[in-house]
Amino acid sequence: MSSSIGPEEMSSPSSPYYHLPTQVLDDSSEQSPSYSQDSNSPPQHTFESLEPAGGSSISSIRYSPSGRNEGDNPTLGLYSAQATYPYSLRKRRPCCTKDEDICFPITAATADETPQPTMKKFKLECLSPGAAREDFSIEDDETEVKPEVKVENMELDEQDHINKLPDELLLKVFSLLTDQALLACCSVSYRFNKIANSNEIWKELYISLYDYRIPLFHPTHAKFEFRELNRWRDCNPWKESHRQLHHGVHVMKEPRHNYRATNYRCFDQIEKALAFLEEDEYREKLIFLHAGVHEPIETILICTDVQIIGASDARDITSSVILEGSKNTTLTFTDGSANAYFGFITVRFRADPSSRQPIQQPQIAQQPVPHFYCILVVDKEASPYIERCDITSKTANGAAVCVKKYAAPRFKYCTVLDCENVGIYITDHATGHYEHCEIARNMLAGIWVKNHANPYFRKCTIHSGKDVGVFTFEYGQGYFEKCNIHSNRISGIEVKNAANPVVIRCEVHHGYTGGIYVHEKGRGQFMENRIYANAYAGIWITSHSDPTIRKNEIFTGQQGGVYIFGEGRGLIEQNNIYGNALAGIQIRSQSDPIVRLNKIHDGLHGGIYVHEKGKGLIEENEVYGNTLAGIWVTTGSCPILRKNRIHSGKQVGVYFYDQGHGLLEENDIFNHLYSGVQIRTGSNPKITRNKIWGGQNGGVLVYNGGKGCLEDNEIFDNAMAGVWIKTDSEPTLRRNKIYDGRDGGVCIFNRGKGLLEDNEIFRNAQAGVLISTESNPILRRNRVFDGKSAGIEITNGATATLEENQLFRNKYGGLCVATGVHPISKNNHIYDNHDTIARAIKSGQCLYKVSSNNSFPMHNFFRCTTCNTTERNAICYNCIKHCHRGHTVELVRFDRYCFIL
Repeated sequence: MSSSIGPEEMSSPSSPYYHLPTQVLDDSSEQSPSYSQDSNSPPQHTFESLEPAGGSSISSIRYSPSGRNEGDNPTLGLYSAQATYPYSLRKRRPCCTKDEDICFPITAATADETPQPTMKKFKLECLSPGAAREDFSIEDDETEVKPEVKVENMELDEQDHINKLPDELLLKVFSLLTDQALLACCSVSYRFNKIANSNEIWKELYISLYDYRIPLFHPTHAKFEFRELNRWRDCNPWKESHRQLHHGVHVMKEPRHNYRATNYRCFDQIEKALAFLEEDEYREKLIFLHAGVHEPIETILICTDVQIIGASDARDITSSVILEGSKNTTLTFTDGSANAYFGFITVRFRADPSSRQPIQQPQIAQQPVPHFYCILVVDKEASPYIERCDITSKTANGAAVCVKKYAAPRFKYCTVLDCENVGIYITDHATGHYEHCEIARNMLAGIWVKNHANPYFRKCTIHSGKDVGVFTFEYGQGYFEKCNIHSNRISGIEVKNAANPVVIRCEVHHGYTGGIYVHEKGRGQFMENRIYANAYAGIWITSHSDPTIRKNEIFTGQQGGVYIFGEGRGLIEQNNIYGNALAGIQIRSQSDPIVRLNKIHDGLHGGIYVHEKGKGLIEENEVYGNTLAGIWVTTGSCPILRKNRIHSGKQVGVYFYDQGHGLLEENDIFNHLYSGVQIRTGSNPKITRNKIWGGQNGGVLVYNGGKGCLEDNEIFDNAMAGVWIKTDSEPTLRRNKIYDGRDGGVCIFNRGKGLLEDNEIFRNAQAGVLISTESNPILRRNRVFDGKSAGIEITNGATATLEENQLFRNKYGGLCVATGVHPISKNNHIYDNHDTIARAIKSGQCLYKVSSNNSFPMHNFFRCTTCNTTERNAICYNCIKHCHRGHTVELVRFDRYCFIL
């Protein structure tokens, strides 16, 4: 008998063993679970589309622990119950852990699940596999088992060396297998399953196919994410990623063959890959564009939902995978590309020097010069998802990205840099989402939006452009949220020609001119933005534009905060405007905005500056802490200032000068270093129902030919006079309450005039009304009472017309008229005044002791020739009687004198 029996002899019809396996297998198939794929067998452990070489499916191939096919070993069914490999007598063990079940199901039973033949007698008392084989018998078998069979199986069993190989050698062998072979090995045994599922095996296969150093997660169409290993649920991320990606085709500059991938297809041009995917409608449309510079001859036209993604082993995949056009637009998405994906690729356009035409000024709309783009998205059904691409164009004949005709792409984490024209150009009703993009250093605007286009930009950075950052015009719209727009040569955002964008929660700063420029009937809504550190005004509004500026923070501009000129309009509401070098808000040249509910404070200039026939409704603002006037109104301007709080200024509260007019109504004006309100040089405002207090230089100062109508105001607690009228000024004061001043109530000096009518003047430290130095006012129906000095004093060559006034309960008398003064007095009622001067003289007191802290009350004053005193050192009546008794004295006049110390 020969020492070995070959497979040919066993399979020969003349062999004595030819029928034995059939009988044994038939018998076992009646009593034991079948290996064939049926409803009770385990699910296939395979990629859904992988097929083994030769055309048979993986599920039809069964492997023994030794690596031989069951069909090649006719005795396997007979001896499988007593196999010598370590797992033969163990209980069934699962091939995958719980986490491994997530990857793929197992195709068939493992070696320790080998079905046992049905036997009538089977003795297990034996101590060796050979003895076990000698002792078993099958009573129903009519054919006696020959000794040669036992010898043959013993010899075959002794030749089962696969399970004796070390793991290192098996790893080396498995690293040479294809993906479908590895899946098949997972179904052989627990040991094979563990090695075939090792991360090292699949990582090596994965990198050889895709070049990625991190597994790519691709759960659904057009979704790709590089995930670190610890973020995967699967025990083998490399294998799971390959399962998700294996349908893709590859494009390389120099195509390479990869024998380890069953479905591997590789092309040298992206156009060929697209054509291949078009022919196979059941294959996932996925293209891996590998590292290198790919230069298509014609425009790459995408009109399907194909997915194109860069593939490289570099840390920065995008910069190593380059798609570059030179004669036509590089990449175009049209109808049908609604679900297309394009990512991790640099897209460039460099004009072919042979076809380049000299251009005087680069204009994107110039005709008939053709336009070339890096990416063109056109037509209504074009909505590709473009992710993590670097886009740059080196031609002046077109933008880097053009989106038009109702297209709606999605750009995310892209850069558009260093273009010689516009960065992104959106027009003709196009929309789209643009998130986390960087748009910088472009020759013209970073973004153009026109002709009813309405894109959505979110968290984009738009900076360092040589023109405008964002330019919306000709009915362009757009929604810009949380964008960072800075360091552009002109303004950060420009709006013109009836454009109407929404800009919300953005930062617009460090512009080399202004922050936001709205002109030529531009509109727009600018809300909750931070606008700061721009070289000129934070916001410019001009030429009939009418934007809404709401809840913004506008600060530290090198000029003004908001500048409205050239018949500009707009709603300026609920903003915080502070720390600007010029006025917080400037309104000029017939502009007429609404300025409401703002805080305008701590400016290095004034708060609100209205000039050159400016208008506007300025209401319910808080204006405080500014270096110059809180509000300036000048040069023919006529604003309405209503219900504002104007306080704590370092100069004047509200300042009307040089023909400044307007309405100042129901404001609180207080605590200014100078007066609360100043009116001069022909200004004629109406000041009504205000509260004016705490001025360190008086409440209201009208001087140098100022006018004005002050009605129904409360003017109180000012450090100096409540109202000053001097130097040819002629205001009207009607129905005001002027009280509790630390000086006089109303002081009229230096040819001051005016009409004081129906006022209440009381509890002031000095005279209720002091008229001096050639002044000539009219006082009618006023009530002057409870003063700590005289009610009305007229002195120093002044005069007045006094009609129907009531003067009562004043400390030094109701009406005190100096020598040489002859007022016109008619129907005045002077009563119940305290004659403090007469009582002091009667008691011999010096008038100094009963006077105020800076002047004598009005009375006869003398000078002493013996002591050589002058009029500046006037002496009261009691001092002449006591201190200068016996001296030569003479009467100077009946008047009031200031103390000369």
